[in-house]
Amino acid sequence: MPDRVATTYPPAAIEALLAEVRFDSQGLVPAIAQQHDTGEVLMMAWMDRAAVIETMKTGRACYWSRSRKAPWRKGDTSGHIQSLVDFRIDCDGDTVLMLVEQTGVACHTGRHNCFFRAIRDGALEEIAPVQVDMATLGKD
Repeated sequence: MPDRVATTYPPAAIEALLAEVRFDSQGLVPAIAQQHDTGEVLMMAWMDRAAVIETMKTGRACYWSRSRKAPWRKGDTSGHIQSLVDFRIDCDGDTVLMLVEQTGVACHTGRHNCFFRAIRDGALEEIAPVQVDMATLGKD
């Protein structure tokens, strides 16, 4: 993100947003990451309260890994980071949207985004190529 500084928020703004988020029974909220300048939807993951705070405070996307049962800062092992441009909440408060600057690929499969499968001629098909061999990097 050479020309853009990641967006961070002061504590009062973070608390104001958190007061409106409706976390589910497991303390999680769906989080959509979208490329800020193209509108491309990159991925969907989950955030807990701490991940929302960390993301808004530092400007680096942080999620909650349900499989690892631990916080997961995007790019810590792969270098494929998401820098926050804008943090938004939907009308019901039950989903958040992060406009990000994606460095590298967003998907753990090595594709630019996680939505690389679609129906073509009546069959499910992969419509985007692998760009990075994630076996050589950490998967995040």
